[in-house]
Order: sequence, then structure tokens, then C-alpha cells
Amino acid sequence: MNSVPVVVAGGGPVGMTLALDLARRGVRCLIVERNDTTTKHPKMDITNSRSMELFRALGIAEELRAAAVPTSHPFDVSWITDFTGEELHRFSYPSVDAMRERIRQTNDGTQPLEPPMRVSQVVIEPVLLAAIARQPLIEHRFNTQFHSYRESESGLVVALRDVVEGKTQEISCQYLVGCDGGGSQVRQEAGIELEGQARVMERFMTHFRSSERDLLMRWGVAWHYQSVYGTLIAQDDDSIWTLHSRFPDGEMGDVDPRSLIRRFVGRDIDAEILVANRWAPHLLVAKSYRSGRVFLAGDAAHQYIPTGGYGMNTGIGDATNLGWKLAAKVLDFAGETLLASYEAERLPVGKRNCAAAKKNNDVRRAIGAIYGDALFEQGSRGDLARSQASKDIASLGNLENEAWGIEHGYVYDGSPVVGREEGAAPEFDPAVYAPSTFPGARLPSTFLPDGTAIYDLLGDWLTLLIFAKTEGRGRFEEAAAKFGVPLKIVEIEAGKLAAIYERPLILVRPDQHVAWRGDAIPDLGGAIDVIARTLGIERDAETNY
Repeated sequence: MNSVPVVVAGGGPVGMTLALDLARRGVRCLIVERNDTTTKHPKMDITNSRSMELFRALGIAEELRAAAVPTSHPFDVSWITDFTGEELHRFSYPSVDAMRERIRQTNDGTQPLEPPMRVSQVVIEPVLLAAIARQPLIEHRFNTQFHSYRESESGLVVALRDVVEGKTQEISCQYLVGCDGGGSQVRQEAGIELEGQARVMERFMTHFRSSERDLLMRWGVAWHYQSVYGTLIAQDDDSIWTLHSRFPDGEMGDVDPRSLIRRFVGRDIDAEILVANRWAPHLLVAKSYRSGRVFLAGDAAHQYIPTGGYGMNTGIGDATNLGWKLAAKVLDFAGETLLASYEAERLPVGKRNCAAAKKNNDVRRAIGAIYGDALFEQGSRGDLARSQASKDIASLGNLENEAWGIEHGYVYDGSPVVGREEGAAPEFDPAVYAPSTFPGARLPSTFLPDGTAIYDLLGDWLTLLIFAKTEGRGRFEEAAAKFGVPLKIVEIEAGKLAAIYERPLILVRPDQHVAWRGDAIPDLGGAIDVIARTLGIERDAETNY
């Protein structure tokens, strides 16, 4: 029987990101995907700035951007009557190029390292697959479906089915990760239930090609054009569009994709239908993200209404949180508590993002309720109604595309593998990211006086950042060597930027979150305790670890 340390079921963005993270840390894995190629369905259209930071760490951010919408194009969201009528209100957001300039100029820790990226999942998956193909530690199989697993003396035996030939093969592994979507077979086999609301509403997706840019970009480039009838996504700002149709009366009935396009646009247009199907979003989160040696990530663990783009992006956070922990356990320098910390850290994020997606959708519903016959009328009555609608839309806002706290402000303060401090963690605000190095927080991103991004100085494993002259760094080196975990020590002359990091010593995890901070390097026993806690290793009274 063939053996591999980790089997990843599901070859979407989350599964491929997890595989790349494992390979980066020297761990082999097998990733299986039941489909015969990458997806043809445009399941997402935004890679947020936190995900882009994580992709940068994997060395693929610029490859992804090369396949995305041009970096000079904005992220505007516009509410309209229809394309033959009037624009009601536009929420304007900067392009990647403009945001990069703002990030450099601000440089106070409040900004991400990377701007977000407008890209469809149809486009992002081939880029990830190309990165997978360059990794000798990753075996990737299409047309292969996870079937079942059973426990063995050394770990797990996973049964995989060839969907073309119908043959079943067994693979021995230490860990299995279900990244196999909302209907996850891994989740079902593990007996993990979902909680929340299924089928929140009925929707219809029409993915089409049209060259009628003069009409579909009548008021200029926008990422989303929205109305009471749904959302039109400009996938490439050229000829590829996706319409997600709403049904205000709650009755879908028989659906003609072209009639839905006509209803949203205001007239018929030349369009080639590429994909069209019904779908229903959910607000569901798994009750647990783990069962023994089996883990869930991405849509297998949580399913959201796409308002806010939290689905795949939450999954990328799952993958990069779990990847280094599995790798550390496979490489035998971590304890069981490190694996337990995955659920402790990511399940609260999954629930919070689910609640945020619902609130964002409630705002869209409230804006939809503004629409009445008067908005579509010509003359003074229509002008007055549209003017009031614009004010109402502006007042309701567009937090779903402005939630910096959701993207960057989560703190793993309840985790068993981060340092303990007196006082409460920073107060969470979904709209605002306030830089903090409180244990469990994302490390604030800045550029040093020489222009280097501090994130680019982080190592593949643990990194000790030293912002002031200090003695005793060798104690941390000895502590890391005791457990066999690589430790990179970086002494930084940050000038005024050092104040952003709040302490002169910051221990950073592989996922860019703070494990510990201090004013002085502890004695050797204290340094060993810090490293042991970060790796989830419990003290043994007889052997002292």
C-alpha cells in the first residue's frame, strides 16, 4: 500500500493552497480532485488583501495578479436602476496601483502588505495548479474522488475512487484534510454536523460573454453593478460577466437566463451564455473542524452567502493556519495541542464571518427595499425618488467591501498555543484594523527605512524579531534547537516604526501571527517554555519536556 503523510481531498483554491503550504515546509502530500480539470464555475471574484499576503508568502502573488483584472482598474461598486436608466450611488475604491501607493505612503501598520485582487475562481485555479506542478513534494490527481477512511495502527487508510474507471485504491496516511466543498464527503464520513441556515434564498447564476462594454460599463469601470434584480460582476472588465439574479417576490419559477439578463440590463444584448444554473447560498458552519486525524477546511467547514467574499478567503486562512501545524507534527517537533489549536483558532473566525456575511446580505436587502416604481420614472418625481435613494444607499453603506477588521483584525487570543498576558485582547471592530502585537494577532505590516517589507524578512518557520539591542538571543536559539524547529532571528533597525510593534521582542509564527512578545529575552527555561507553548508541547514533570 502506498503511503503519504497527508491526503488532501478537494483540489480547489483551499486544497491547493494547503498543499503548497505543506510542500513549502518539506512535507509530501497527495491532493485528489473528483473533477477532470479546474473549475468552470465562477464561484468567487475577489481575493482579499489578507489572502494576498499569504499568497505572497507562498511566492505566487504576482503570478496570480498577472491573470487577474489589470492593476490599474478600480474596485467600485455601483447601484443602478438598470443600464438604460440611472446610476443611483457609487462606492468608489482604489485600484491595486493606487492602493500600493497608499500603503507605501501611510506605512503606520494600519495597512495590509498587499492590495486585494479582482479575479474569478475560473482564472485563479489554473495558476495554483501550475504552482502545484512545480512542486515535487505534491502529487495531484484529477478524476479521483475521496470515498472513505478507516483508522489504522499508524494513522489512517484512505479509500480513493477513480471516477473514470470505477476502481478503488487505498492509501496510507497520517492525516486527512477535507477541502472538498459544501457537500464534503470527508465531513460526512467523519460524522461532523453543520449548524446554521441552509438555502437562505434562491439565486440564479448566468455566466456570459458580451462585447457590449459601452452599455455594461456605461458609467465607467465597476467591479459590481447592483440593483434590486441582482449583481453583475465584471470578471475581466472586457467581455466576461456573471449575473447573480435575485427574485424579490421569492418565486423563481421557470428561468430563462436571457430574460434575466434583459431584466437586469433594461434591454436585450448580444450575449453568449457560458454557464447557467440555479443555486442557493447557505449560512452554515461545522460544529467541529476536526475528528481525530481528520480535518476540515474551506467550504467543507463553512458556507456563506458571498456578500463580503468571505468564503474562499476564510478558507485560505484555514489552509495556512493548518498547513504549518500539520507539517510540524509530521516532522515531529510539535505536540497534539498544536493540532487542537486549529479548531480553537479557526472555528470562531468561521462563525464570525458567517454572521458578518448575513449582516452584509441584510444591508443588500434593505437597499433592495428602497426600489419602487418611482425610481424608474422620468421627470421630477423620478428625479426626487432617485436623489433620496442615493442618500439612503450611502447611509446604509457598503461595509462588506470595507471590513478591514474582518480581514486583518482577528486575534487568536483564546488559543492554547499563544502567549498569555494580563489584560484583554484588542477590541474587535469589523470595519477597522488597529495594528497590535497582542499574542495571537496578525503581525502589523510595515516597510522598513530601506524599503524592505517586514513580512519579507520572516522565515518559513518561527521568526524572532528584535527591535532593540538585547542580550541572550542564544537562549531562544538553544530552545528552538531543543525541539528541532527552525528559528530565524532578525535584528531590525526600524526607527520610529518600532513603536508600532509595542514590544522590542516579537516571536512570529509561520502564518504571520504573533506567538509571543516581551521586553526582554527570558532565561533558558523561560525561552524553552515559550517555544514549547508555540509548538503545542506540554511539559512533562519527569522529563521537563
